[in-house]
Amino acid sequence: MRILVSGASVAGPVLAYWLVRYGHEVTVVERSPVLRKTGGHAVDLFKPAMDISEKMGVIGRVESLATGTERITMLREGTSRPVGVDASKIFVAASDRHVEIMRDDLSEIYYDATRADVEYVFGDSITSIGQDGDVTFEVGAPRRFDLVIGADGLHSNVRRLVLGEVEKTFVGAYLAVLSVPRDVGVPGAMTGHIGPGRMAAVYGARHLTDARALFLFRSAELAYHHRDVARQKELLREAFAGLNPQVDAWMRYLDDDRAFYFDSITQLRGDTWLRGRVALVGDAAYCPGPAIGGSTSLAVLGAYVLAGELSRGDDFAAAFARYEKEMRPIVHGSRAFALGVAKTLIPATRAGVWGLTRGMQLVTALPSWLVRPLARLNSKGVRMYDSMPVRDYGRQGAAVAAP
Repeated sequence: MRILVSGASVAGPVLAYWLVRYGHEVTVVERSPVLRKTGGHAVDLFKPAMDISEKMGVIGRVESLATGTERITMLREGTSRPVGVDASKIFVAASDRHVEIMRDDLSEIYYDATRADVEYVFGDSITSIGQDGDVTFEVGAPRRFDLVIGADGLHSNVRRLVLGEVEKTFVGAYLAVLSVPRDVGVPGAMTGHIGPGRMAAVYGARHLTDARALFLFRSAELAYHHRDVARQKELLREAFAGLNPQVDAWMRYLDDDRAFYFDSITQLRGDTWLRGRVALVGDAAYCPGPAIGGSTSLAVLGAYVLAGELSRGDDFAAAFARYEKEMRPIVHGSRAFALGVAKTLIPATRAGVWGLTRGMQLVTALPSWLVRPLARLNSKGVRMYDSMPVRDYGRQGAAVAAP
């Protein structure tokens, strides 16, 4: 089949890889004029996404570009003694196989794995999708495809065109990431400040030419457009005023022309990701919440499952239905877990801040050999992402094309 995928971040290239592997002809259209490589934040790949990346032959690059964060140091607002945490034990508790990697690095890895076999069209966007697969674009000439897949993120254009407005749940918090000079952060370490309802930290990685400042804060829903950067920066300054002089120093880099990301932490609640010849995948379909819901690993798994179901030889409608059935319980679990993470990660009270930092200290104090066995007892909590199944579609009748 001729399949159009909208979005070249994570889910789009992963989906394209497997679709080509199963013998389909794939075009990926991306609104950005080039592959996005401008800042961004660190994301987590848990065991299922790592296993899929290994199947794609890119696990070596993924591991080589890990951020390598080993130490977290946080200073609670109103105190003078920082709390140190062994980050490696936190990651071991969460997953048997885990890598923290910059989103843009991951996107580039998946793009490089597919660009020889996939048609990429940058600087264009879909404007309409007909029931028979006719697609029009902002720039390019109209074309016809057998299927169209929206992998274009939380603010999905394809979702808007096909499903209109879907139910969303704002979890009461915002996330921002700012590029800062490399010497502001330390490779392998995260240093930050935390108070009721807000947290700011800076981190680096050995291969980056800059460092990243991360901001999380609680708020009622704010009035701004997701492309109004000036307003976003204003809101961020207001949210972090007075937390700590070091944070004030990081905020001054907002005045420079540096990469900047700002978005609400919002869940998509719709339970259908299909209409006719169109399906959604990743954050476009079921974003559980940036920074709190394992959305990158969920996107990788969803792309793998969608391609795998389309490979099984029957009609696309049956494949789409199986994809929804396979992913729905995983998505529901991720949503529920993410809501709990939001409350824990951004405590609203001083007692909550103390509890969070104390809990991290307790995990650090455990002997390494004990952390993983204890964590495995909680498959619906901290170990939920490792519990997501990865089917072997090759053994289930997938028609794999010759390399």
